[in-house]
Amino acid sequence: MKTQENSSNSNSFLSIVTKDNQTIQVAKIEEKDYWSVCDFVVANEDRLLLFFPKTLAANLTPDLAKSFAVTKSKEFDTKQEFLFTIKIQRERKVIGLVYIKELDWNIKRGEFAYCIDYEFERKGITSKIITALTEHAFSVLGLKTLQIIVHKTNLPSVGVAKKCNFNWIKTLPEAYTPTNGKPMDMELYERYA
Repeated sequence: MKTQENSSNSNSFLSIVTKDNQTIQVAKIEEKDYWSVCDFVVANEDRLLLFFPKTLAANLTPDLAKSFAVTKSKEFDTKQEFLFTIKIQRERKVIGLVYIKELDWNIKRGEFAYCIDYEFERKGITSKIITALTEHAFSVLGLKTLQIIVHKTNLPSVGVAKKCNFNWIKTLPEAYTPTNGKPMDMELYERYA
């Protein structure tokens, strides 16, 4: 799998060529992405329900998704939160999302959150993207600490954290409460610039 930063398209941050020669692009969310984001969320509703309920709720219809895309694009531009889409280049189909969120510019810290379509998981795509975005966050954004907070049973996400050289720091007791659920302990992984 080949990874390269992409300067030919101003909105595209990164391109990855998979083993089966598909080009995957990572780009800032744009208003025009709303329909494809809606399709992605609806197709992966069961996967997003537990850990991405706000993203799910905000994208269940095209009208909601359009508002979401406009808001997230503005937040990206004002450095409140960075949301990247993961797309198959030839189809322009969104197959995943990556957030750099919970930004604290005073201590230069942010947190990754990511999700990918079930058809594209366990292919190394997410790890390649997180590795590239980590370098971007350190060298371009000036962050000093990046976090991944994950439930211990989410083995693919734990694997991404480890593969991308994030170190386990500690268990965060009852750090996340799912919609209509009981508080869950979460695992904190960090990487430093």
